[in-house]
Amino acid sequence: MAVRRQSPRFVRHVALHARVVLGLLLIVLGQSPARGAEKFVFLTNWFAEAEHGGFYQAQATGLYQKYGLDVRLAMGGPQVNILQLMAAGQADCIMGSSDLQAMMARANGLPIVTVAAMFQKDPDALIAHPDVRSFEDMKTRTILITPAAYQGYWPWLKARYGFTDAQARPYTFNIQPFVADGKVIQQAYITSEPYALEKAGVPFRTFLLSDYGYPSYSTTVACLEGTLHDRHAAVAAFVRASAEGWKSYLADPSPANALIRKDNPDMTDDQLAYSARVLRRDGLVTSGDASRLGIGVVTDAREKASYDFLVSAKLIDPMKVPLSRTYTTEFVKDLRVLP
Repeated sequence: MAVRRQSPRFVRHVALHARVVLGLLLIVLGQSPARGAEKFVFLTNWFAEAEHGGFYQAQATGLYQKYGLDVRLAMGGPQVNILQLMAAGQADCIMGSSDLQAMMARANGLPIVTVAAMFQKDPDALIAHPDVRSFEDMKTRTILITPAAYQGYWPWLKARYGFTDAQARPYTFNIQPFVADGKVIQQAYITSEPYALEKAGVPFRTFLLSDYGYPSYSTTVACLEGTLHDRHAAVAAFVRASAEGWKSYLADPSPANALIRKDNPDMTDDQLAYSARVLRRDGLVTSGDASRLGIGVVTDAREKASYDFLVSAKLIDPMKVPLSRTYTTEFVKDLRVLP
């Protein structure tokens, strides 16, 4: 499964793809860890960006080293199947787009477990023209979505708001169809497409799905069952350092942003600043349970809500995928990295 995103998402650069390939080769070939530190590879779900800021902050400020780890952050990308790479032993854990991803991967036979959720809110949104004021107003409009949406928020929208497959058309990570047609609605990442539209001077209205009850966590830390058994202490150290990194990033993102720009030269200061503002404004990291239980928390109630949605949408079979095997709270229940 290739997972997402860039800013704007339709921009692609051959040089950046080369950096991703080189990074993955380095994982295969291996590098010597720092003396006394345990090597740990974390594979992100896209090119380096602000949505990965807490992990880069933990790297930049020495938090991973503080907890005894020599961490390599390897970039994903549109042609990188991070689940397959982890299954092949080329990453210890991955950055999942959502807890739904882990549940569906387990349904397909991969024993993956969500251990932390750095985003309490999924950044997926719909963007509409200003005359659209509610989901009810969208029911007669064309909506541009990616194939991945059919195994995520689209079934939720259909069940909750009566959307139909007849409305859906492919989204190609290009805002021009939306700009050209005042009746079109498109999917968006709350930190990305709105930035592109603002820069273009195009008015729009944003509907962040999490604010309307979409249950999914995002920017998760997900690992194989075997890794949790064999490297329990390393995973625990990684989760703690990453949670502290996210807290630090929201306070001052500059250390991480320097590393992000190094890994992804196409990322601009303006885009990074915009995304960081949105992360704070919308409480993606610090809202909900995180405000009282700490950054990175996952709870039984939220995971059950995601699971129940997937079961009701017939995306997983509860007889084959027990909820209890899809996640664990043991790595986050006592963290208390409060915002």
